[in-house]
Amino acid sequence: MRPLQKQIVETLKVQPKIDVQQEINRTIQFLKEYLVKHPFLKGYVLGISGGQDSTLAGKLAQLAIDELNQEYPEKDYRFYAVRLPYGIQADEKDAMDAIEFMQASDILRVDIKPAVDASMNSITSLGLPISDFNKGNIKARERMIAQYAIAGQTGCAVIGTDHAAESVTGFYTKFGDGGADILPLWRLNKRQGRQLLEYLGAPEHLYLKQPTADLEEERPSLPDEVALGVTYEAIDDYLEGKEIAEKDAQTIENWYIKSEHKRHLPITIYDDFWK
Repeated sequence: MRPLQKQIVETLKVQPKIDVQQEINRTIQFLKEYLVKHPFLKGYVLGISGGQDSTLAGKLAQLAIDELNQEYPEKDYRFYAVRLPYGIQADEKDAMDAIEFMQASDILRVDIKPAVDASMNSITSLGLPISDFNKGNIKARERMIAQYAIAGQTGCAVIGTDHAAESVTGFYTKFGDGGADILPLWRLNKRQGRQLLEYLGAPEHLYLKQPTADLEEERPSLPDEVALGVTYEAIDDYLEGKEIAEKDAQTIENWYIKSEHKRHLPITIYDDFWK
């Protein structure tokens, strides 16, 4: 195994093989214990996109909430599945299919377009043009603002969908979808997430669909793999400690080095990271 690959695998805690049922049970228990150990919390909030990651995190969250309400009926824990479209979302049906699959106890919808457009207008009025890529990041951050607003009002924690294949490449928006209270999928790669969804009986079109952040308007539905320049299959193999093509390994490691700041808390004078 390459030296940096070994370091990354150890850091992200990815296992080359998983017991699917064990990982499901482990995640549900993790989500339950977090709420029990923080008695002021009343449940979870999660933005639902219709993609693999939020579908899996949402299903596991709802299963955890269902078990908690059986064990502590007086608490009435809630799971809020939040739709966060920018106007009209192209794969709206997938998002609703995901919510139906997870059987979310509460469904909310927030159109982020007015807030995003207001922010855009405020900045561009200063004479600072906003690129399409930057606007995509604004969308991601506005979605997290909405989730934390809901969480603050309902006394809940916000779930993030970051997993190992995203973490290694930094393929998320800093303080957007990268900002959350709890990351139940963190040690899993992309194929392992698919394995969990298949075991849980999710509709195939939700976990076999081509992953896309769908944040850029000039490149709508841009596949993650095109944006990254490497396939998830190669990323998953790399994270499982396998040997992959040199070009792919270099691409992954370049992303990891370049995105290190996303995996670090804000820098203080005592941190070695910035030196």
